[in-house]
Amino acid sequence: MMEELVNMIATDASAADISDQIKDVLYAKSAKRVDELRPHAAGNLFGTEAEAEVEAEVETEVAPEEEPVTNG
Repeated sequence: MMEELVNMIATDASAADISDQIKDVLYAKSAKRVDELRPHAAGNLFGTEAEAEVEAEVETEVAPEEEPVTNG
């Protein structure tokens, strides 16, 4: 998704298309994070023991931040 966004910027795509792509990327990242944390939140709400297992999964799945692309 990020590659497509960079290509859109590089090829002077319309601002509306670039904005839509940025929103799609952010929505996908936030949806993934919500899905990862949903079991933990449910465990806290209902007092189940699945909390520790979910925390371990979330910590190992966190990816490093991508470096910004620079021109020059």
